[in-house]
Amino acid sequence: MTRQTLPLQGKTVLVPRGKEQAKSFSDLVNSYGGIPVEIPLIAFKPLKETKEIVERLNQLHLYDWIIFTSDITVETFLEFSDHIRKSKLPRIAAIGRKTAGCLTQAGFNVDFIPNEYVAEGFVKEFLSLIEPGIKILIPKGNLARDYICTTLTEKGAFVDEIIIYETFFPEESREQLIERISANNLDILPFTSPSTVDHFMKVIRENNLVQKLDECIISCIGPVTKARIESYGFKIHCEPRIYTVDHMIKSIIEYLIVEDK
Repeated sequence: MTRQTLPLQGKTVLVPRGKEQAKSFSDLVNSYGGIPVEIPLIAFKPLKETKEIVERLNQLHLYDWIIFTSDITVETFLEFSDHIRKSKLPRIAAIGRKTAGCLTQAGFNVDFIPNEYVAEGFVKEFLSLIEPGIKILIPKGNLARDYICTTLTEKGAFVDEIIIYETFFPEESREQLIERISANNLDILPFTSPSTVDHFMKVIRENNLVQKLDECIISCIGPVTKARIESYGFKIHCEPRIYTVDHMIKSIIEYLIVEDK
């Protein structure tokens, strides 16, 4: 297949991730002939080491499970490595292969990975392992949902959540976003989380650019992100059945093929 026949040929595709996370996303877009436009819609900052964080990490051996919901959570968790003793870690659950990969690369064993990479799917599969009184720790970001904690608590688990990083919109992305959308220079808008949607729409609304999105193809990963986009009055054109960036790009390609017929 020549580059002229690649399915994303000439299409500008928003890559809504920070520089460290954007490369694999951009490489994927490039491989299909698209033009990746890296404008981070979300950034992460580890919290300063607090007494609560140190206490929780020093008591990891008291938990039966620790649940990691993203690779960012793992990377931030590892920044507190002075307080982590691998030999005393509880069993580990990871949502997603990428999250699990970060853990194994760091030398940790992963005991549970769900087939569906969203909180609802995770809980559905994980419930069979829940016994009354089981103790679970969930490290998370400040904007993360409490669905896992709430649901597992209702089933009899003792769940502690600990916020270890802050999620925010990188202000340096604002002008890039305004410029690209104003010039109708983003063809495809893939969203990877509700936070990316909120940060994007805040800029769009503040600058009266909503109508500029009418010609864009909108895609997303997962039902929660889809619901957030729809709450702003927009339609999802395509979404993957498997919640990964790779499958999202493939769902966009499938949509374009059908539209071109």
